[in-house]
Amino acid sequence: MTVIADRPTPGPKPEFEPEPRTKAELVSFALVVGLPIVAILAAVPMAWGWGLIGWTDVAIAAVFYVVSGLGVTVGLHRYFTHGSFKAKRPMKIALGIAGSLSLEMSVLDWVATHRKHHKFSDKEGDPHSPWRFGPGFRSMTKGLLYAHMGWLFDAERTNREKYAPDLCRDPDIMKLHRAFGALALVSLLLPGILGGLITWSWQGALTALFWGTLVRIGLLHHVTWSINSICHVFGEEAFQVRDKSRNVWWLAIPSFGESWHNLHHSDPSCARHGVLKGQIDLSAGLIRIFERLGWVYNVRWPNPERLAAKRIA
Repeated sequence: MTVIADRPTPGPKPEFEPEPRTKAELVSFALVVGLPIVAILAAVPMAWGWGLIGWTDVAIAAVFYVVSGLGVTVGLHRYFTHGSFKAKRPMKIALGIAGSLSLEMSVLDWVATHRKHHKFSDKEGDPHSPWRFGPGFRSMTKGLLYAHMGWLFDAERTNREKYAPDLCRDPDIMKLHRAFGALALVSLLLPGILGGLITWSWQGALTALFWGTLVRIGLLHHVTWSINSICHVFGEEAFQVRDKSRNVWWLAIPSFGESWHNLHHSDPSCARHGVLKGQIDLSAGLIRIFERLGWVYNVRWPNPERLAAKRIA
């Protein structure tokens, strides 16, 4: 009689990827984070002191901010991470490209990190909770800085197979993941190229590079990071949650509706975050347009009964 040995039971997947970020990656990311911050500080004298801004620069910066910003909110966040709707393949790829242009992370790494955040939100294991060091002024100041951008320099990567196994099996997403470096170069260089071609001048190329690349990336990054930091400390709580997520109204427009963060943590798969009267949610508006065009379907719009059950009286 043949004896078949028992197959070993696979253990739980580790929290982090076996290969951490290299020093070269960390230095590159430091430049992506640091240079736009310097550009934001230089923006006021550039615009009003020296007059080095034109309507071409404004238009290019605005278009890239909207495309890459909505790529994060509608694509990386509501679609890829939470499955708030289903998308046809061309729309899936377009959303993945747009999100990658934000230079935050590849689709795969962004989703894995954010799903881990929801699993451990404001508890031990959360990649970027401002409550990491506890309450109190000094601890919260340190925690806010860490949640805003300090966590980005941790060498460890969230395990993709553990938190995004569905995307690891998607050949389109894996191609986008491998192409992230090329897409980052497009995001960095294309504004300057367009500025030079439109104005047919080197100054037009340089000012478009400054406003459409450096300032645009800096603003978008800080708005995105503010959802991790500010929206987990300050603001209003309208729905029951198990963490410290809050609504911050003044971030609603630049974040395309992401700062209605309390509802999002109360009902993560909901396609609309701003569900109460007066809460503008531009990302939800775009999803509605896509739905009417037939590009997305099975959208998880707010359920009145579920909202009522979670509403704080």
